[in-house]
Amino acid sequence: MLYKEDFPIFKHHKNLVYLDNAATSQKPQMVIEGLKKYYEEENGSPHRGAHILSVASTTIYDKGRKTVQEFIGAEKTNEIVFTRNATEALNVIAYAYIDHHLKSGQNIVLSITNHHSNIIPFQRLCKKHHAELRYMYCDEAGHLLDGELNKIDENTLLVSLPMVSNGIGVIHDIKSVFDKADSVGALKLLDGAQSVGHMPVDVKALNTDLMVFSGHKMFAPQGIGVLYGRYDLLNSFEPFLSGGDMIEYVEEQETTYAALPERLEAGTQNVSGVLGLKLAIDYINSIGLDEIHKLEKEITSYAYKKLSSLDFVDVYGKEKRGALVTFNVKDVHPHDVASILDNSGVAIRAGHHCCQPLMKYLKHPSTCRASFGLFNTKEDVDALVKALYEVKEVFYE
Repeated sequence: MLYKEDFPIFKHHKNLVYLDNAATSQKPQMVIEGLKKYYEEENGSPHRGAHILSVASTTIYDKGRKTVQEFIGAEKTNEIVFTRNATEALNVIAYAYIDHHLKSGQNIVLSITNHHSNIIPFQRLCKKHHAELRYMYCDEAGHLLDGELNKIDENTLLVSLPMVSNGIGVIHDIKSVFDKADSVGALKLLDGAQSVGHMPVDVKALNTDLMVFSGHKMFAPQGIGVLYGRYDLLNSFEPFLSGGDMIEYVEEQETTYAALPERLEAGTQNVSGVLGLKLAIDYINSIGLDEIHKLEKEITSYAYKKLSSLDFVDVYGKEKRGALVTFNVKDVHPHDVASILDNSGVAIRAGHHCCQPLMKYLKHPSTCRASFGLFNTKEDVDALVKALYEVKEVFYE
């Protein structure tokens, strides 16, 4: 099946080759239509009021939480907290929990492959509490080096890494890292931004305490993200934002807070975002995660081989990877490559991909990244290769 037909943007940009799915995905028709229907027929404020539209929006919001719970294998619906994105979810973890538990002499262990969002909050807190921030380093393919797990010790409060690196595409061996964390009683945090929606992700099977991801990278609208946490752990979080909807009672001098998950969801919530996420999950489930993962593996492998065959292109990492390939045209700045590709209708990402520590460590300050989704085809990869020859013609000849 040609899944590209499900995405209206390609009707408006008939020659577009979209290879920037790791940044944000395009949206299928059923998500767009569902959002239009909501605003035309059901828009109301959730958890406030007894009128028909308030009830409708509350029902939609609650159904969305149930859908997410089932999609990632969480045990309870109140283990799902809605945020704006994965970045906000990571900040909730940092400032609602880590800030209250991190002590001088302790450490936090991160993979060097982490996105900035999974570094900066913990960097700030380690400085604040005079704790140590440690990094597990990797080889050129992104795999952790031998002995790096030894950085996780009895003083480690938190271990955090991505399931799939957005910078180099490596699929980390989560089990070995989390087994080590378990052996010393450290908390385990998984960044699922590049994996949820692309492959089966079950939080129980992965043995993670916490996980974050963004809806807009898996066919949902921008502005909706998810924080998963084990109930007993999440229930010990202090409120991160305060105001409406996260309270039980408010007196002049004292406030008592609502139970999970409302305690961590202050203010009027993004009902349309939750609806869009639910519809995106419905769309994914209609195809099947196994099928999506298979298709993306095939197109990524094809791209890796085609790009590796070009003598004027350096490809980073190994063939087994998430749905992205990072590369450089030799002696050409990635921004110049991306501009020429854009003139040919090929959209890629160029830069440090919000993982400057990884790029500096690997001595590739900036790279090109082609990232793939369900709707991409081998013809899209062929168009990328053809456009790269145009780059070669401009700069080499």
